Order: sequence, then C-alpha cells, then structure tokens
Amino acid sequence: MRILLVDNHADFARDVKDGLLNRGFAVDVTRTLDEAAAALDCANYHMVLLELALPDGDGLDWLKQLRREGRSMPTMMMSNLNDLSRRIAIFNAGADDFLPKPVSIDELIARMRAILRRSTQMMAPVVTFGNLHFDPIARQVSVGGRILRIARREVCILEHLLNRAGRTVPRASLEDSLYAFDDEVSTNALEVGIYRLRTHLSQAGATLRIKTARGVGYTLELIGAASAA
Repeated sequence: MRILLVDNHADFARDVKDGLLNRGFAVDVTRTLDEAAAALDCANYHMVLLELALPDGDGLDWLKQLRREGRSMPTMMMSNLNDLSRRIAIFNAGADDFLPKPVSIDELIARMRAILRRSTQMMAPVVTFGNLHFDPIARQVSVGGRILRIARREVCILEHLLNRAGRTVPRASLEDSLYAFDDEVSTNALEVGIYRLRTHLSQAGATLRIKTARGVGYTLELIGAASAA
C-alpha cells in the first residue's frame, strides 16, 4: 500500500517512514502542504498521515479543503497538540483517526489497518476472480483454498490488476502503485514482478492469467474466457 506522510520534522518522518517500509508499505514524505498537494496530483494513495502544524499552513484547514473537494482517502492526523477541543475539531474536519506524538509504529500500523478495514466494509471484503481469492486487509492470496506465499510487491501488482480485471492496466499505473517517488527502481523491476506472479499463479493451478499488451501494459483475464474469445 502506498502512503503519503506529511510532516516537516525530519527525524520523526524518517523513523515513521523506515518503520512502514519495514512492514511492506511504500511511503512518500512531504514537508509542506504545497508539496503534499503536488504529490496527491501525481499519485494515488491508500492513506494520508498528516501533521497538524506545518510550515505553510494548518493541516486541519487543508484536510477540510480536501473533503470539500470530494477527496475521501483515509486520513490520520498526528500531532503533539493534544487538547480535547483540538481533537474534536480534527474529527469534525473529516479525519479518520488522531494519534498523539510520539507514536509507536506498532500502534500506528494497527490503527491504519483498522481504518482501511472500515473503509472496505462497504465493498466485498474478499475479492474473487476465477478460483483466486484475495483479502485486501490481510494481504492474503489463495487459489482453490490454498494460501500462496507471495512477496509484497507481487501482491500489490495482483491487487492493482484485480481492481481492473478484464481491462488493460497501463505499465505506468502499475509502477505508480508500487513505488514511492524516491525508490530506486530497475528498468525491468515490473517485468520481474509480473514473471514471478505468473509463476505463482500457474503452479497453483489458477484459472486466470496475466496477458501482456505489448507497449501498453497488462490484463488479468480468466483462462476460459480468454480461450472463448
């Protein structure tokens, strides 16, 4: 999952980013609201972690503006300002949670997963395509009832393809969902991930395949439907 962390405290931002990276998240860090707005225009994020007091404005006012614009991505506020009236204002502004600083990475991730779980309750909790089942909260993939051991980035590729099953997903869209802006990415990283994912699916007897649209991207399709076409 790709996370946007908006915080101008360098040591804190580094510690949170490292903690999330170690748990399999992709993380972009911005220090100002202007940088955060630019990041939101360039990438899709599963969640925003937002400091209250930033050099170029109030995170609370910025969140209100996002909500007025119809941007509903889950957002957690973080701050060492922890009085009751401020916490109430944070929730009234549309925040999904508030975590006072300093934060525990374990608690932060637990709260993030709880928010993401709530945000998916309006949808089917498990995605099914052919004989494959994917639990987006547990990050668990199974084929025919057997759980597959798949690396984080292959799971992210699969999730992105499942969300657009039957349609061609552009290569750039897949790469944006997998990597933060400052990640060092080899030119064939996506191809390697696709190859490994195909191997997992084939060995497990999945009734779906990943089809390459040369020069464009990839399509997840049912094998029977592909043959019929």
